[in-house]
Amino acid sequence: QVHLAESGGGLVQPGGSLRLSCQTSGVYLRIYDVGWFRQVPGKEREGVACDDDDTPHYADSVKGRFTISKDIAKNIIYLQMNSLKPEDSGVYYCAIDSSRCNINIPGAMDYWGKGTLVTVSS
Repeated sequence: QVHLAESGGGLVQPGGSLRLSCQTSGVYLRIYDVGWFRQVPGKEREGVACDDDDTPHYADSVKGRFTISKDIAKNIIYLQMNSLKPEDSGVYYCAIDSSRCNINIPGAMDYWGKGTLVTVSS
């Protein structure tokens, strides 16, 4: 059974950093594309970062500040978030896909975690 569980969210001041983790189980992570997405109330889920066959892609709003990575041996996906802004707030979800991660098509991902809340506020 495939399971994804995010952790690492919380309250952080503007300019601060957080590292989100996504522990996966029931999958061989090496063969999956992985991604991070976020959602705020009243808005559609949006792509933040994708690792597409070991090539990272980022939303324009987070380029230069966020970094996606994965530890195949531990089956963990990470999202390092630096220089956080209030507009980065939201529920962050990790997801995996056996074909491709496309930050513009969140609905195409195969499996999702339940999300972790990030609040950037002073």
